[in-house]
Amino acid sequence: MLQRIQSFYLVLSVVAIALMFRFPIATYTTTTPTGDISAALQITNTKTVLSEDMQDYHFIGDDTVNMPGKWILGVLAGIAGAIVLVSIFLFKNRMLQIRVIAFAFLFNVALIFLIFFWAINGTGGNGGYLKALTDTGLMPGDITTNMLTPSTIAPIVSVILLFLAQRAIRKDEIKVRAADRLR
Repeated sequence: MLQRIQSFYLVLSVVAIALMFRFPIATYTTTTPTGDISAALQITNTKTVLSEDMQDYHFIGDDTVNMPGKWILGVLAGIAGAIVLVSIFLFKNRMLQIRVIAFAFLFNVALIFLIFFWAINGTGGNGGYLKALTDTGLMPGDITTNMLTPSTIAPIVSVILLFLAQRAIRKDEIKVRAADRLR
């Protein structure tokens, strides 16, 4: 039923994934002689900001730095959110719901991997966003990276919530089977 605790966990998981489209995945800042330059990697768009005194931001524009394959993050997050949303309404078939949640779990783990090892750090060959920034010359010098944002925490929270939901569904299934055995 929709009022069960697992539905609450699944709704919170969808909200966590939706937050990824609102907040940046990582922000980068460097100091130059003309002022501070900040850049934020987001799923929806990429903003590079010039700032004189960290109060007056002038946007260079969206997608100033072209990071190849950035759309993969948005697609994976969208698919993971859609799968979790669909699984909420599969409450009548608990075993199918468990399988669908396991599938969403795999998408979230892949999303976490791509965020931390491909997009932010750029390990694995072609660099990532940080390499794209330094290649264009927008981020010279010492770069400060902030990776602890709501968008980097959201898939981790979603994985935990999916685990809790799957555990609650299994408990319900055990209770139903025990009740059927008593009849």
